[in-house]
Amino acid sequence: MIAQLIVLAAMMSPQAPSAPQGFVLWPKGVPPGGITEKAPFSNHVLSISHRDKDGLVEVHDKFVDLMVIQSGEATLVVGGTVVEPATTEPGEIRGKSIQGGITRKLQPGDVIRIPAKTPHQFFIPAGGQITYVLVKVAAE
Repeated sequence: MIAQLIVLAAMMSPQAPSAPQGFVLWPKGVPPGGITEKAPFSNHVLSISHRDKDGLVEVHDKFVDLMVIQSGEATLVVGGTVVEPATTEPGEIRGKSIQGGITRKLQPGDVIRIPAKTPHQFFIPAGGQITYVLVKVAAE
């Protein structure tokens, strides 16, 4: 009798709603699968990026980069012309440096939008690092 009452009570109690399809929560800014996890969607990719050394120049033909700096500091060079460009995969170019770009210091809380087809490069101070949320959005 008690077992029947428990089953009946479970059937009558409201079930907890499930998360909507596509909903993502990364508690404290860390993906459940670790910092290398990416969440791809139809028109964007959500990830965390961490750098502890200077990067190459990047140019994304089909994606806009949106970034929110979480920790650390860096210098970002953006715009200008790529020196020694090389296609690494379709729509992706890497290079040695940027000629004629602008320089901006980045720190926690900064929000950056880099349009598609725009060269950009990070420089990390000696012994430093930078971690940021990155959303790559398909360009229109």
